[in-house]
Amino acid sequence: MHNGVAPTTLRRSSRVPTAVQILVTSLEGTHFSEVCETLVVNAHGCAILTRVKLDTGVPLNLHSKDGRETTAHVVSCHPVDSDHRSWRLGAKLDRPDNFWGLRDCPKDWIVPAPTKPPQILKTVNTSASHQLSSQGNQPSEAVLDRFARQLEAQVKRTIAESLRPLQAEVMALKERVAQRDANPSRFEVSLSNIPPELEQQIESRLRKDLGPRVLDEARQQSVHLLESAKATIDQRITEGHDNFLRRVGEEFGVVEKRAHDISAYISENTREYLQRGLEDYRQKLLQGGDSLKRLSEELLEFLQHSLNAEHEARRGDLEQLRSSVASESSRLQEQVEYLDTRIAKLDESTRCMESGLDHRLSRMSSEIVKDTRSQFQNLANEILEELTARSIKALSDQLDEATENMKVVQNGIVASASESLKGQAATSLQAFENSTEHMARLSLERWRLKLEGGLNALAKSLNE
Repeated sequence: MHNGVAPTTLRRSSRVPTAVQILVTSLEGTHFSEVCETLVVNAHGCAILTRVKLDTGVPLNLHSKDGRETTAHVVSCHPVDSDHRSWRLGAKLDRPDNFWGLRDCPKDWIVPAPTKPPQILKTVNTSASHQLSSQGNQPSEAVLDRFARQLEAQVKRTIAESLRPLQAEVMALKERVAQRDANPSRFEVSLSNIPPELEQQIESRLRKDLGPRVLDEARQQSVHLLESAKATIDQRITEGHDNFLRRVGEEFGVVEKRAHDISAYISENTREYLQRGLEDYRQKLLQGGDSLKRLSEELLEFLQHSLNAEHEARRGDLEQLRSSVASESSRLQEQVEYLDTRIAKLDESTRCMESGLDHRLSRMSSEIVKDTRSQFQNLANEILEELTARSIKALSDQLDEATENMKVVQNGIVASASESLKGQAATSLQAFENSTEHMARLSLERWRLKLEGGLNALAKSLNE
């Protein structure tokens, strides 16, 4: 028998490519709880797209949107792309079944399902806790309403199960009464032969004497029976209510632990994201500093090159001015020499014409020539010195002004860039931290208030 059943149980089922949203939670090893999407499913397992790598053999807990729950284990996990950001996870179900809820499933998906003992409030509370943990799938009000309806159904079922023994006893009493009516005793048969007059007397006597007594005893027995039934019902209801409160407390602890784990996971992811953002911002800041330094060096080189070109141009103008002054001085020298020759000729002519006035004319001519030469030389020297001083002063003023402008521009660029970068970095980091903390606090407080309100309303409805 075992060999005949094994091939049917272990045979493969047809694969169906479909996308089903399920909550995958790891039971051992690295903690993993995330809503994933299936790629391919069948009655024995599925292929899931995840962002985390899981080791082979790790047990998993699967929850669907319809409230179904099952267990599986990892059989393979391979990367989808080269950067290892997405993984294709192969999972095998521990109990082959149409867990995915497909209406038109293949025929080879039909497998014998093992019997499972009933569990009171466990499945409902577990699925409700997981539905509360998956905040992005359904709104909080719908989840709480569904949770309340499921808990009410489970409480009614528990009360019905507790009343079953009492109903069985009532049915047994009814059967005994029916059997007694169907099989009358000999005494009842003999009473049927009593004369009518005697029967009327007996009936009147029974009504007077035994009627009130029977009614009192029946009333006392009914009151006792009702009190015992009420006590039993109250005891069962109290036990069920205590059990329900205990299990609700346990499930609330599980939900609170899961919420704490999720908040820790979110804070860890947020911290990692902030660290990566800070690293990127620091890298960009360093790159900006390097580019600013390179730009300042290029600007300094450009200013130096322009100043050197301007200096060379001024030097060329000065050399040209010096050459013009030298040519003018040479021309004046030539004119002076020409005047010397003319004066010499005049001196000879006057010496020839007036010998008596030779000494006087020579002295006068020498004085005139000396004064003229000294005047021309002084005038040329003054012109040369004035031109040289003006050109040197103009060049030095321009060089000083260009140097001061370059220093002011460089200092202003560096200071403004560093201050703007520091201010933007501090402002953006402070705003991001404040917004992250505020959103985390608001979300946790909102979910805590909604959960407390739903549980208080549920407890109030149960007490009523």
